[in-house]
Amino acid sequence: MNSIDWTARAAALQLDGRAFIGGQRVAALAGETFGCVSPLDGRTLAPVARGQAADIDAAVLSARRAFDDGRWARKAPAQRKKVLQRFAELILGAKEELALLETLDMGKPIKYSLSVDVPSTARCIAWYAEAVDKVYDEIAPTPHSALALITREPMGVIGAIVPWNYPMIMASWKLGPALAAGNSVVLKPSEKSPLTALRLAELALQAGLPDGVFNVVPGYGHEAGEALALHPQVDAIGFTGSTRVGRKMLEYAGRSNLKRVYNELGGKSAFVVFPDFDDLQRAAQTVAGSMFFNQGESCNAPSRVFVHDSIADDFVKTVTVEAPKYRPGDPLDAGTELGALVDDTQLRTVMGYIDAGQSEGARLAAGGRQARQDSGGYFVEPTVFDGVSNTMKIAREEIFGPVLSVIRFKTEEEAVAMANDSAYGLQASVWSSNINRAHRVARALRAGTVHVNQYDEDDITVPFGGFKQSGNGRDKSLHAFDKYTELKTTWIRLD
Repeated sequence: MNSIDWTARAAALQLDGRAFIGGQRVAALAGETFGCVSPLDGRTLAPVARGQAADIDAAVLSARRAFDDGRWARKAPAQRKKVLQRFAELILGAKEELALLETLDMGKPIKYSLSVDVPSTARCIAWYAEAVDKVYDEIAPTPHSALALITREPMGVIGAIVPWNYPMIMASWKLGPALAAGNSVVLKPSEKSPLTALRLAELALQAGLPDGVFNVVPGYGHEAGEALALHPQVDAIGFTGSTRVGRKMLEYAGRSNLKRVYNELGGKSAFVVFPDFDDLQRAAQTVAGSMFFNQGESCNAPSRVFVHDSIADDFVKTVTVEAPKYRPGDPLDAGTELGALVDDTQLRTVMGYIDAGQSEGARLAAGGRQARQDSGGYFVEPTVFDGVSNTMKIAREEIFGPVLSVIRFKTEEEAVAMANDSAYGLQASVWSSNINRAHRVARALRAGTVHVNQYDEDDITVPFGGFKQSGNGRDKSLHAFDKYTELKTTWIRLD
């Protein structure tokens, strides 16, 4: 990777921003476009089709026709498996192109687009391909006079709406189980990061996915996203994004056809460190790496760090030594660890939270400034606050930037109470060398995933999702099939 001139490759790109409907690239019906702006330097990468209600309607009807005639839904599981396996292979074959698009589009370092985002996307598609012919239906324990079959059936047309922080990975979490189950999909990527979604659709077609089964309509949330969520021919919405918009998804379902809505929403994850943990440096290095990865633009980022009073000073010193190692750099440089925030709006949002933390009395221990201003891009230093109260704005609200808050506690009960005192419940972590405490606290923490003596170790085989306002349903693992299938009971009377 170090030998690749990514800047030269970026300059040579020929980008096609048209939508993908019915197996082909098409302009928006109104002929409108919007500029896809790179956060690296603020330049416009390409004009992208501005999909609106008419374009969503065309995509949904294409997906509906494909589902109803069975060109994909009624294929044998083994046939769907082969197509999805080929899709995963093509993703890996195009890894350098896809990684470059992801970095240019949303600002993450090229080293991670290449080593994390592309392989994780392919792994997800390949895993659900393998699961297609491994998921069995059931026979109920009825009397001898009856036979009751319990079968899973595809729902129909799935509307997938994904965010800009992990565009490919979030798309694959929807596409994998939805397509494996036999559904058709209309994907609405974020207007801030539409490029890889459009390329994935071309690769899926090349892999053998029939026309109309996978459609991509770029556009704004209040236009294309709202139209998709309101469409009466859409059977379910798989949404990943903010809690604010997640509420709208539920509202749109109520206003239309009561379609299923599965929301994977925000987080304010707690990272709880007890004094009995025997490697404070590893805990500090882990929270810094997890918090500043992807510029802090992760819903599961451990942004609230609860540290016992007796070790808090040492912990803060260690974290503030780690933070500068994530110095913002050119995302196209293979050595860069921390890239650009996705756009100017997000930059202003993050800087606003840093100002709020200082005005509320938190101590700025590291960072806190905009970086690389001469680049024209949107960069912020990794930032650490100490002396944070759990009632402060920076401790209550999701920032989606490289801002970490250290909150001190005196007792285990206080730590658990503060960790759970949040509208969110996506992930959490407990650090203790006492196995009883580790189990006890892990059970007490109200979160969809609780890590013990590590953070963010993960795999497609385990479910991902949250409690409370972090959403409902689960992505990943076999549990994701629950979102994209309907259970049918067929009761047969036997004479």
